Amino acid sequence: MSIDTGAGVSKQIISDLKGRLLALKEHLDLPRKKEELEKLERLTLAPDFWNDAANAQNVQKEHGQIQDVIKEWEARWDDLEEIELLLEMAVEEGDADSEIEVAERLRAMREEISVAEVECMFSGEHDSNNAIISIHAGAGGTEAQDWTDILLRMYLRWAEDKAFKTDILDYLPGDEAGVKGVTLLIKGRNAYGYMRSELGIHRLVRISPFDSSGRRHTSFASVMVMPELDDSVNIDIDDKDLRVDTYRASGAGGQHVNKTDSAIRLTHLPTGVVVQCQNERSQHRNKDMAMKMLAARLYELEKQRQAEQQQGLSGDKKEIAWGSQIRSYVLQPYRMIKDHRTDQEAGNVDAVLDGKIDPFIKAYLLWKK
Repeated sequence: MSIDTGAGVSKQIISDLKGRLLALKEHLDLPRKKEELEKLERLTLAPDFWNDAANAQNVQKEHGQIQDVIKEWEARWDDLEEIELLLEMAVEEGDADSEIEVAERLRAMREEISVAEVECMFSGEHDSNNAIISIHAGAGGTEAQDWTDILLRMYLRWAEDKAFKTDILDYLPGDEAGVKGVTLLIKGRNAYGYMRSELGIHRLVRISPFDSSGRRHTSFASVMVMPELDDSVNIDIDDKDLRVDTYRASGAGGQHVNKTDSAIRLTHLPTGVVVQCQNERSQHRNKDMAMKMLAARLYELEKQRQAEQQQGLSGDKKEIAWGSQIRSYVLQPYRMIKDHRTDQEAGNVDAVLDGKIDPFIKAYLLWKK
């Protein structure tokens, strides 16, 4: 490709990206956000600002989030103008190396803008929060427990690609292989906004590595997604409604595992909700984290109850079994992953199971919107 031809393509891409950035600016309503930022800054300068520490922290958190949105949009616009200038210089000087650099930077910019466009669809109250993910094996025995382990790896790889931090809060290994149940905390901006697309039952069809006859098996795992709640949400949990059990941590881990009764299991007696945490060495810290998990679970239960009342769906509970899946992962007789809500499909199943689930997340957000 000649310099002139390549430059023409790059100019068109720059024009398209500028249009997308301007659409983002309008969608984000940056002028209004700048006004909100100034208002919050004035609040932080008030002499009595720290009299209410909890409110002050919430104000600072909101200030930081708005400031990040503004700075990121402005940085992308500045980068795009810099790329445009570099392209003009490359054309004038016939510099093929600079033209290649422009093309590479435009590819990166296109990916950044695609991410920003997805994040624009986060409109939920807690979309910006960390996410608590619980995965449980369903119908399918050892095969389902192995499938649960595969899903855990998929989400860990996805979080790694996003540079999010992860903590395994609870881990119950399978009898022969895989995992019976696991609870994972994903920490990063908009983690819950991304991961709420995964809530539901996931179905796997493959030739089982645990079947000596080489038969095809269908197995299921359920994925529950909850936001990690901050101090702005008050969930009242009476100590009289709790049963607290301690036990020894299980599963692979450091020297501390299986040596002391530091793991905590909380049972909320009125609802029957059970949560447990074993990742910390301290029983006290495990209980604190378990209380957060319980608060998030009770919050989601209340939201679900309200939604059922509004939509007349009360009693429509789905089992972790055939016919209730949100997504199917078929490895034999053909290779295809399909989301049954959005009809989003992927033929490269290895990439998806390696954490490349963003197309499914984006399709879900568009479908939900």
